[in-house]
Amino acid sequence: MKKKPMYLHETAGGVPALVSRRHDAKFRPDAAYRATLPDMMEAVNAAEGARVPVQQVGCANFRLPLKFRAANGKLHTLETSVTGTVSLQAGLKGINMGRIMRSFYEHEDEVFTFEVLRKLLRKYQRKIDAFNARLRLAFSYPMLQPSLRSGLAGWQYYRVAFEATMDRAGKFRRVIEFDFVYSSTCPCSAELAEHARETRGVYATPHAQRSKARVRIELVAGRTVSLEELQQHCANALKTETQVMVKREDEQAFAELNGANIKFVEDAARLLYRELAGDKRIVDFEVACSHLESLHSHDAVSVICKGVKGGFTADFMDFGSLLC
Repeated sequence: MKKKPMYLHETAGGVPALVSRRHDAKFRPDAAYRATLPDMMEAVNAAEGARVPVQQVGCANFRLPLKFRAANGKLHTLETSVTGTVSLQAGLKGINMGRIMRSFYEHEDEVFTFEVLRKLLRKYQRKIDAFNARLRLAFSYPMLQPSLRSGLAGWQYYRVAFEATMDRAGKFRRVIEFDFVYSSTCPCSAELAEHARETRGVYATPHAQRSKARVRIELVAGRTVSLEELQQHCANALKTETQVMVKREDEQAFAELNGANIKFVEDAARLLYRELAGDKRIVDFEVACSHLESLHSHDAVSVICKGVKGGFTADFMDFGSLLC
């Protein structure tokens, strides 16, 4: 009986595979060879499914070290997660996603600002023939924060994202997303604890918890807000940022600070609203707060936005991402 060959594997008796799986590590393509490679952009009627536009297509979470400048001029080189997408017209298939990644490597020696993102978005629209394009850079940003009383200092890290979009008319929008972790002491619990102490001589402590606010701001055209200024807005509003370096005098100060700034989750949202609304460089904002309750088995949450027509709509629901 004639032995049957397999496609990828040699069979008994030395029958070779029909398809070679040899990798030639020494092969180097030249321009003539590259010109022969198939290109899906040249395919006709290759798009599957409904003949409709796709609002976003691209690549997410490709990482590389990018440079960012602090308010004091110091440069930070930070591991950055990049998401880049464009719109795709009906009937088209394939956007050559490698272009999105390669464009970042073309600018890897620059200090990243929204102006660099503007250049990249224009390049996407031109090279990929897209109506709309957007970019998101996510990174952890360090700031040296002093302790409350001991004179120590430690590095606090903030989850940050720069988002930039450009529509078919060339309108450019800039959004900064900033996470701020703080302590929240419950006003109701504080009152009840004091009642127990005064009426029955019982020592009681109000419940407090680590909490997180996610602030999203859209910048006025031509204006900028540094990450240090945005952190200061959050600290001014909420007062009780968690601490890095702590000695006993700092811990005591933090207990006093929490006692002076008790707050419900709705208080936190309104405090941030008041602070951000006072900055004329911010055209719109949205704030989501989550208090990770130590009393309840669930979290207390709130969302608020400035209320700009056509802007943020306070529809945030991803409270699971506010764990801290």
